[in-house]
Amino acid sequence: MKSKSEDETTKEINSAKPLDEYDLLCFSHLRWDFVYQRPQHLLSRFARAGRVFFIEEPLFDDGAARLEISPREDHLFVVVPHLPHGTDEKTIGERLAQLLDDLITERRIEAFVSWYYTPMMIEWSGHLKPRAIVFDSMDELSLFKFAPPALLENERKLFAAADVVFTGGQSLFEAKRDRHENIHAFPSSIDVKHFAKAFAVTGEPEDQKQIAHPRIGFFGVIDERLDIELLGEIAALKPDWQFIMIGPIVKINENDLPRSPNIHYLGGKKYDELPEYLAGWDVAVMPFALNESTRFISPTKTPEYLAAGKPVVSTPIRDVVRPYGELNLTYIAADAQEFVVAIEKALGEDAQERQRKVDAFLSNTSWDKTFEAMKALIDQAVMARKLLAIAATDA
Repeated sequence: MKSKSEDETTKEINSAKPLDEYDLLCFSHLRWDFVYQRPQHLLSRFARAGRVFFIEEPLFDDGAARLEISPREDHLFVVVPHLPHGTDEKTIGERLAQLLDDLITERRIEAFVSWYYTPMMIEWSGHLKPRAIVFDSMDELSLFKFAPPALLENERKLFAAADVVFTGGQSLFEAKRDRHENIHAFPSSIDVKHFAKAFAVTGEPEDQKQIAHPRIGFFGVIDERLDIELLGEIAALKPDWQFIMIGPIVKINENDLPRSPNIHYLGGKKYDELPEYLAGWDVAVMPFALNESTRFISPTKTPEYLAAGKPVVSTPIRDVVRPYGELNLTYIAADAQEFVVAIEKALGEDAQERQRKVDAFLSNTSWDKTFEAMKALIDQAVMARKLLAIAATDA
């Protein structure tokens, strides 16, 4: 017999109104509760109108094959497949495909759109018959550390199957625009109101309030995209500056991180907590490495830092240089000495004049606008498939 909570969850899933006559199945390599970023911003907006099933990569344990479904805000449901330890590669795909079919049957998912963040999941979902297929290529995953060998071939299949493709930045769009006839650039956007809360913060988080000023801050995933050597060099050049690093550490050895009295690793924080921390910083930085994994990134934190009223210093990441560097909204620095000079300038700049320019720029940017533009393109793709089906029937 199901527990009361399971019954309530099932009722909530089944009673939700379809999203403009279709549900959304999202296949993601990122976990919903890891870091709040592009997928969460977009899909939470889709979920205000109807059902969104956010399907994560499988977890392996001692139990039977099953799906764990948990509700989030509005009509969004996180779906986590569980498979037994030791399941071989061929059986993994077969069981995931069956679990997916069970989800569709049990939750009465009829008309739906498939939305992909990772091409790898097309291996066990490619048999579905969606109203349209969306590929939101937010990063060049093939260049990331530990990328699966089959990723490029699966991406080729996904490009061939997709009705519409989005890219997470302008440089990634330029690299992929010849691979699909219906591809659109949607760079990192911003929830201005959320990060503008930093202006009204009066208190300090417990783990930050004892840290001296000036404070130079970073939040985000701490992984191979961060230039940890550069961070150590800057901290060594300015031992009286305090460097605050917020975020989970993944894919790199913690023992390799630079350690000194003026570098403070505070761990991961919730999205709602970020304005509190930002409020106490003097300068925000993005010391990204210049390597294959950062070649096409479009850091969401760029407009988030700016909306919180912080001057920003970044390495010359292409999608930061264009447009933020070119518009003098951020400082660009290539090495430790340039970072020191740029941070010194940022500490002494006219904050009101900078914020005036920032506000004017960000007034045309929001996740709401990005969502609306994407939704219109998806609806067009759904209608195009429908018309083709009608034409085929008439023929």
